[in-house]
Amino acid sequence: MTREPIIPEALSSYYSDWKMSPGLRSGSHIFFTGFTGADPDGRLPEDPEAQMRNAFAKVGYVLHEAGLDFGALVEMTTYHVGLRDHLELFKSVRAEFVREPYPAWTAIEVSGFVAEGAIIEIRVVAAVE
Repeated sequence: MTREPIIPEALSSYYSDWKMSPGLRSGSHIFFTGFTGADPDGRLPEDPEAQMRNAFAKVGYVLHEAGLDFGALVEMTTYHVGLRDHLELFKSVRAEFVREPYPAWTAIEVSGFVAEGAIIEIRVVAAVE
Protein backbone atom coordinates (compact mmCIF):
# COMPACT_ATOMS: atom_id res chain seq x y z
CA MET A 1 0.00 0.00 0.00
CA THR A 2 1.31 3.42 -0.93
CA ARG A 3 1.49 6.10 1.72
CA GLU A 4 1.80 9.78 0.82
CA PRO A 5 2.59 12.65 3.21
CA ILE A 6 0.33 15.71 3.02
CA ILE A 7 2.49 18.74 3.88
CA PRO A 8 0.98 22.23 3.57
CA GLU A 9 3.64 24.94 3.30
CA ALA A 10 2.50 26.53 6.57
CA LEU A 11 3.18 23.22 8.37
CA SER A 12 6.38 22.14 6.61
CA SER A 13 8.39 22.35 9.85
CA TYR A 14 6.35 19.42 11.22
CA TYR A 15 7.93 17.24 8.53
CA SER A 16 11.44 18.70 8.53
CA ASP A 17 11.93 19.48 12.25
CA TRP A 18 9.68 16.98 14.02
CA LYS A 19 9.94 14.20 11.41
CA MET A 20 6.17 13.70 11.25
CA SER A 21 3.63 14.24 8.52
CA PRO A 22 0.91 16.82 9.15
CA GLY A 23 -1.27 14.36 7.26
CA LEU A 24 -0.52 10.93 5.84
CA ARG A 25 -2.67 9.44 3.09
CA SER A 26 -2.93 5.66 3.41
CA GLY A 27 -5.46 3.92 1.24
CA SER A 28 -8.73 5.83 1.25
CA HIS A 29 -8.02 7.80 4.44
CA ILE A 30 -5.80 10.62 5.63
CA PHE A 31 -4.50 10.35 9.19
CA PHE A 32 -3.64 13.68 10.81
CA THR A 33 -1.04 14.64 13.35
CA GLY A 34 -2.58 16.11 16.49
CA PHE A 35 -2.64 19.90 16.25
CA THR A 36 -2.48 22.24 19.23
CA GLY A 37 -3.63 25.85 19.27
CA ALA A 38 -0.29 27.45 18.44
CA ASP A 39 -0.28 29.51 15.27
CA PRO A 40 1.93 28.35 12.35
CA ASP A 41 4.79 30.45 13.75
CA GLY A 42 4.58 28.58 17.05
CA ARG A 43 3.05 31.40 19.10
CA LEU A 44 0.45 30.19 21.57
CA PRO A 45 -2.36 32.65 22.31
CA GLU A 46 -3.65 32.88 25.87
CA ASP A 47 -7.25 33.06 24.64
CA PRO A 48 -8.84 29.56 24.60
CA GLU A 49 -11.05 30.38 21.59
CA ALA A 50 -8.04 31.56 19.57
CA GLN A 51 -6.24 28.30 20.39
CA MET A 52 -9.24 26.28 19.25
CA ARG A 53 -9.51 28.22 16.00
CA ASN A 54 -5.77 27.84 15.33
CA ALA A 55 -6.02 24.08 15.80
CA PHE A 56 -8.95 23.85 13.39
CA ALA A 57 -7.08 26.09 10.92
CA LYS A 58 -4.20 23.58 10.84
CA VAL A 59 -6.65 20.76 10.14
CA GLY A 60 -8.01 22.94 7.34
CA TYR A 61 -4.54 23.47 5.84
CA VAL A 62 -4.06 19.72 5.50
CA LEU A 63 -7.57 19.19 4.14
CA HIS A 64 -7.05 21.95 1.56
CA GLU A 65 -3.66 20.55 0.52
CA ALA A 66 -5.37 17.19 -0.05
CA GLY A 67 -8.19 18.78 -2.07
CA LEU A 68 -10.77 18.13 0.66
CA ASP A 69 -12.84 20.12 3.12
CA PHE A 70 -14.19 19.53 6.62
CA GLY A 71 -16.96 17.35 5.19
CA ALA A 72 -14.33 14.63 4.66
CA LEU A 73 -13.78 14.12 8.41
CA VAL A 74 -14.91 10.74 9.70
CA GLU A 75 -13.30 10.66 13.15
CA MET A 76 -12.12 13.28 15.64
CA THR A 77 -10.33 12.91 18.95
CA THR A 78 -9.76 16.03 21.00
CA TYR A 79 -7.51 16.35 24.02
CA HIS A 80 -8.24 19.09 26.55
CA VAL A 81 -6.59 20.67 29.56
CA GLY A 82 -9.60 21.93 31.52
CA LEU A 83 -12.15 19.98 29.48
CA ARG A 84 -15.12 20.97 31.62
CA ASP A 85 -14.01 24.61 31.71
CA HIS A 86 -13.94 24.92 27.91
CA LEU A 87 -16.29 22.22 26.62
CA GLU A 88 -19.20 24.48 25.70
CA LEU A 89 -16.88 26.95 23.96
CA PHE A 90 -15.17 24.11 22.11
CA LYS A 91 -18.51 22.65 21.03
CA SER A 92 -19.50 26.06 19.68
CA VAL A 93 -16.27 26.53 17.71
CA ARG A 94 -16.30 22.92 16.51
CA ALA A 95 -19.86 23.36 15.19
CA GLU A 96 -18.58 26.04 12.79
CA PHE A 97 -16.31 23.48 11.11
CA VAL A 98 -17.90 20.02 11.13
CA ARG A 99 -20.64 19.12 8.68
CA GLU A 100 -23.22 16.38 8.35
CA PRO A 101 -22.82 13.53 8.52
CA TYR A 102 -20.90 14.55 11.62
CA PRO A 103 -17.67 12.72 12.36
CA ALA A 104 -17.39 10.41 15.34
CA TRP A 105 -15.89 12.34 18.26
CA THR A 106 -14.13 11.51 21.51
CA ALA A 107 -13.04 14.23 23.97
CA ILE A 108 -10.36 13.35 26.51
CA GLU A 109 -9.09 15.30 29.54
CA VAL A 110 -5.27 15.43 29.75
CA SER A 111 -2.84 17.02 32.21
CA GLY A 112 -0.77 18.91 29.65
CA PHE A 113 1.03 19.18 26.32
CA VAL A 114 4.60 19.84 25.15
CA ALA A 115 3.83 23.55 24.72
CA GLU A 116 3.22 25.14 28.13
CA GLY A 117 -0.17 26.86 28.12
CA ALA A 118 -1.72 24.75 25.36
CA ILE A 119 -5.26 23.69 26.26
CA ILE A 120 -6.34 21.78 23.14
CA GLU A 121 -5.07 19.24 20.64
CA ILE A 122 -7.17 17.96 17.76
CA ARG A 123 -6.51 14.74 15.85
CA VAL A 124 -8.72 13.65 12.96
CA VAL A 125 -9.09 11.07 10.23
CA ALA A 126 -10.54 12.05 6.85
CA ALA A 127 -11.95 9.87 4.09
CA VAL A 128 -10.52 10.54 0.65
CA GLU A 129 -13.41 8.96 -1.23
